[in-house]
Amino acid sequence: QVQLVESGGGLVQTGGSLRLSCAASGRTFSRYAMGWFRQAPGKEREFVASISWRGGNIAYADSVKGRFTISRDNAKNTVYLQMNSLKPEDTAVYYCAADRTKEVVTTTPTYWGQGTQVTVSS
Repeated sequence: QVQLVESGGGLVQTGGSLRLSCAASGRTFSRYAMGWFRQAPGKEREFVASISWRGGNIAYADSVKGRFTISRDNAKNTVYLQMNSLKPEDTAVYYCAADRTKEVVTTTPTYWGQGTQVTVSS
């Protein structure tokens, strides 16, 4: 069992930056692929970024490539999402995800966090 707790969301202006963090419980965190998804009002939840358990395999959605960076610190059981050059269309609830069965988490994961709101004002 893995529990995920996101933090770092908030309100930011267009062009600004935020860093999301996801703290995971469990001694086997380092064996899980981790990911970030987001859901905007009235839209389906979508993949944002993912990182393999060793960090050597990283994937991004086309919409965030070059602006967002995913990273992890296995010693701290934490995964991060650095978001730069934010746009109003990045406004959404951002969810952390974990899965031990996949190399990267680009589809429905085993575990979800509760989500953190990111709002980008124009």
